[in-house]
Amino acid sequence: MSAPTPTQAGFSPAFHRLGAALAAVVLQQQETLAEFLPREDWTADLTARTYSSGGVTVRVSLLGSYAVREQTWLWGWANPQFGEDHPAVRPTLAVREAGERLGVPELVTPEIDLSWYDGPAGHGGELIAVVAGGLLGGGGYIGAGYDGGSAYLHVDDPQTPRAGWDAIPVPRLVTNAVTLFPHDPRLTLARLLSHHRVPYRETPGGLEARLPGGGQAHAVFDEHGRLAEWSARVAAGPAAG
Repeated sequence: MSAPTPTQAGFSPAFHRLGAALAAVVLQQQETLAEFLPREDWTADLTARTYSSGGVTVRVSLLGSYAVREQTWLWGWANPQFGEDHPAVRPTLAVREAGERLGVPELVTPEIDLSWYDGPAGHGGELIAVVAGGLLGGGGYIGAGYDGGSAYLHVDDPQTPRAGWDAIPVPRLVTNAVTLFPHDPRLTLARLLSHHRVPYRETPGGLEARLPGGGQAHAVFDEHGRLAEWSARVAAGPAAG
């Protein structure tokens, strides 16, 4: 069964839920990518699937592009300049397949009207890039500006470092993710933990996690479902002899 068509009033519930599940993981990886890849004058060769900036070159694929004047998102596979057989587009077709499987209209509709968007991101295309990047995993995504808009490139280069587990930025990552996708903060935190293989269990008022290397963390959500508290206690190491 095909996914329904997006409305002009907002993103679909399925898109919001997927975004809530992926956003914190993606935002953490974006921070790791920013530390690795200088954002200086850049060049890209999509046929060769390369993006170079500040002396660093990474392998990329094309997710899509956002046109400022039209306020639309166009998937790479729907762009007549590229198409689904282009070398830079083929690796991203898994996003469309996931959209078909999960019933997410934004991921299967060739061009999406985002003129209605008035949220915290610069434009609605940023949220589509977050979801697409989260589904593909990898090293993150790059917004490469051009005259009239931005092309969004997915970094799938093994040399790009992957974000590791760190309990300290968890509240910030979850808060920033919920700003973009407020659907379900508990889901946002749970998926961040599961991404890093941190065991956890749900509690009536929150969530408890068993941290790598020992120790525990406890999350409390307020009456509106927002993360109100995150306390992490790392196990003490062996005493010095």
